[in-house]
This record gives sequence, C-alpha cells and structure tokens, in this order.
Amino acid sequence: MASERDNNSSKAFPMKGGQGQDSYAQNSNHQRTGANITKDIIKEAILEKLDLETLLQNSSNNVFRIADLGCSVGPNTFFTVQNIIDSVNLKLQSEEHGLDSSLEFQVFFNDHAGNDFNTLLKSLPEDKQYYAAAVPGSFHGRLFPESSIHVFNSSYALHWLSKVPQDIVDKNSPAYNKGKIYFTSEDKKVIEAYSAQFESDIESVLNSRALELVPGGIVTFLIPSIPPNSKNRFEANANIIGNVLVDMVNKGLIGEELVDSFNIPMYMPGSEEVKELIEKNGKFIIEKSELLLRLFNEQLPDVRSACMHMRAVWEGVFKEHFGQDLVDDIFNRYEKKLAESIFLLDPSFKTLGQLFVLKRT
Repeated sequence: MASERDNNSSKAFPMKGGQGQDSYAQNSNHQRTGANITKDIIKEAILEKLDLETLLQNSSNNVFRIADLGCSVGPNTFFTVQNIIDSVNLKLQSEEHGLDSSLEFQVFFNDHAGNDFNTLLKSLPEDKQYYAAAVPGSFHGRLFPESSIHVFNSSYALHWLSKVPQDIVDKNSPAYNKGKIYFTSEDKKVIEAYSAQFESDIESVLNSRALELVPGGIVTFLIPSIPPNSKNRFEANANIIGNVLVDMVNKGLIGEELVDSFNIPMYMPGSEEVKELIEKNGKFIIEKSELLLRLFNEQLPDVRSACMHMRAVWEGVFKEHFGQDLVDDIFNRYEKKLAESIFLLDPSFKTLGQLFVLKRT
C-alpha cells in the first residue's frame, strides 16, 4: 500500500545545517514570510474547524500532539508550532470541555534522518510550552501510530519529491532530460514525469496522514505553487544553475554524463493541481484553501540574498552528486549568472504558495 511506503525508498535532501552565514536557519526569510502571512488563517481554521469534543473523546489522556513535517533546522518551525498552540489554548478558553490546566502539548519535529537535528534541538525556545521530540524519517510514508496526532503542519516541504522521476534519467525514455536539470514549458514529457511523481508522493502523504490523524483533527499544508498566468520563478532559477553546469561541461570542468544524470528533485505544481489531487485522493475534505498571491507583499531579493537562499536549500543535493570540491565553484558561477539575468527583478515571475486546511472524510 502507498500509505505503508517504506521510508527507505525516499531519498534524503536536507537543508544546509548549522547556524552559519550560509545555513538554512539564516537564509529562510521567504519561508518565514509565508509563515507570517498564514498565521491568522491557521489560527482562524483552528478556532472554526478543530473539533475539540471529538478530539478529546478519542484521546486517552490530556496530551495534545502536534507534528511539523519537514521542519528543517528552525526557527520558522518554532514560530508555526507556537501559533498552533496559542490558537488551541484560545479555543479551549472560549469553550467548555471539562478540562483543567493539565492539558499538555507534545510537538514532534520531523525531517529526514540527515537533517541537522542537533541545531534544531539546541535552538528550541527556552520558554517553550511543550515537550519536544525529533522524528527522523520521510513524510512520504508512515511516521506515527494510528489516530495519534491532533494537528499536522507542513510548510514549504511537500514540493520536495521522494525521488527524481525515473523516466527523466532513463536514456531510452522519451522523457530523458539530457542537458537539463529541470524543465521548461516546452518539455512536455519531462513535465509529465515530474507531475506523475508528485501525484504519487502526495497520495502517499495523504494516505499516511489519514491513518495517523485523530478524528476531529486538522492538517495544514503550505505548498509552493504557481499562480495562474504567472511565469515560474523556480523554473527560471533552476535553469540558470543548469546553464552554469552546461558551461562547466563545455569548459571541461565537469563530465557531461555527470550533468545528464542530475535533476532537481522538486516540483512546483500549478495552484489548481494540488486541490485536484487532494479531491482525487478522497481521504480529506478541503475546509479552507488560500492562494497567497493576494496576501504576499514581499520585496524582491537582491542577487546575493537570492543566491544564499538557494544555496542553503540546494547545497546538499549538489554536494551529494558533484562532490564538495565543486560546490563552491558551482554557486559562485550561479551568483554571477543570476546577476546577469533580468528575471529576479521581474514581478511577473512568481513562486508563492497555497495554504490548505484539511479534515478527514
């Protein structure tokens, strides 16, 4: 069954760990912006949609469990978790449930085993109002016992695929992605392969969460997506660094075969695509969905900041495939080519996000 997928079948793509200048912790402002603008939407969803009566009837003790999937190294995960806790407490105060102050919170921070959990746990807020635990493993498969989690959250994580689609690295496939590390709108077969892998992964995620969620609980997913009639910022970014690799091949710095066998294991769906997949799966009802386009007022990043952000996200993938010795050269060249590109300052290029609030059918 897809919901019982072995976590070992998923590849690990951890963010850059530590607290250094080039770490994900220091270069995730875009994700924090998303967390900020969805804070009130999640709070409202918990107040309106979280069924505390059913939740508490199905709980054996006064422990409320929250899981953040794809937590990385913080601090954004702490911000979101605290917002969930504050919202649950506010709902408790506004309703009568026969509970006293003994209700306790337990938070599970999940990411691949290669994630820098040391940095994550060392930076836990000193005034946290919950018991914290790290849960290593792929969120594409089962992570928790049945009916054990009250609220699931995942922000800017589900666009990571469990693996690169097999067809795009198969030389005999019509979707073979030779000379590129992602795709353009003209690469129909490659897009279909990415989309099919994304669909399979989302199905596994939803099937697993449906089993693990306590009846009456909710799931909140913030997923990067492409708004209608917008140019794909991520696609442009990926193809710039792809051009860097091709240039290095032409200069004899990297083998052609090494580049041909490399593809970015991420997929940015269209804003309607995720909704259709959730409805097709049938395990959840969409209680609320919000395209962040109308709420997003982020300033366009400068070249240096944009490069640092992408390196914090991508370095692990590039290091695994090309080796540490080439990583600095690749990203130095990427920064120079990014500076020559006009897309970074073009507001018609967008990769924003969509928030979904789900309940089990």
